[in-house]
Amino acid sequence: MAKKNKIVDLNLKPVKVTAKHLESLQGLVNNINAVQFKIGNIETSKHSLLHQYAEIQEMVAEKQKELKTEYGTFDVDLKDGTINYPVDGESRN
Repeated sequence: MAKKNKIVDLNLKPVKVTAKHLESLQGLVNNINAVQFKIGNIETSKHSLLHQYAEIQEMVAEKQKELKTEYGTFDVDLKDGTINYPVDGESRN
């Protein structure tokens, strides 16, 4: 059977995309928006965690000062609390 050639008027331009194309495009944009929203949530959580991390580092520095004042060093075994004094008697910390 012979194919019928479809005559297309090149002067006529479509006004809208097909419903199938529109639905596909909307789905892709919705996916992008959802991912961007999730990234925003992750970055907000990361920001908060970085602040907490900095606060904890400050607390560690204060505890080190306290231990150095009281024991002359802050080199302590975290398993059992043993103070690791330098062999030569001078503080390493």
